[in-house]
Amino acid sequence: MSVKGLPLEDRPRERLLHHGAAALSSAELLAVLLRTGTRHAGAAELAGRLLAAFGSLEALSRAHPGELARHPGVGPAQAGAVVAAFELGRRVHSAPPARRPLVRAPADVAALLGPRLRHLDREHFCAVLLNTRHEVVEVASVAVGGLDAAPIHPREVFKEAVRRSAAAVILVHNHPSGVPEPSGDDLRITVRLAEAGRVVGIAVLDHVIIGDGRFVSLRERGALAP
Repeated sequence: MSVKGLPLEDRPRERLLHHGAAALSSAELLAVLLRTGTRHAGAAELAGRLLAAFGSLEALSRAHPGELARHPGVGPAQAGAVVAAFELGRRVHSAPPARRPLVRAPADVAALLGPRLRHLDREHFCAVLLNTRHEVVEVASVAVGGLDAAPIHPREVFKEAVRRSAAAVILVHNHPSGVPEPSGDDLRITVRLAEAGRVVGIAVLDHVIIGDGRFVSLRERGALAP
């Protein structure tokens, strides 16, 4: 049966989009790269034949485009896509690890995000995701607008933190007035998110408010338990 003949939820590309690449077998991932098969064999069947012909995924990863294109149903564009995918994988694993910013104090957060946030005319709420060494994994944008006008939901704060397996987060937002003194809403949302973080097992280490050349750490102000 060709890929087109399969139910939508069983097609490799649809399964990848809905369940992630890790849910697919090697043959299914290869079928996504091949995209199409022949009149007599679909992409999934063609992928299985290629793996069988080379004996293993590792052997297939060393194939040259010409070797792949000699197999019935594999055209030059398909062969090039397969070779390029394996080469990208090799480059990812051989590349030196990127140096991530290290957060040791609120000043490090202010230095990281102050230039981006200090002159904005609306409040931008972000979550700095940290690993166990307190290195920055990602800065996730959570919401734009005042905390009273656009309430911050814990789901939006911790969604990316869970996806990226963050060990902790630091909340950050700016005050367009340039004055970083915390409001009542700032304090309430900090306590609420810290409680939510305890439930999901991701610590909220601080909430840093960025002003014009100044910042305030709510942990240093005692709004978060030590």
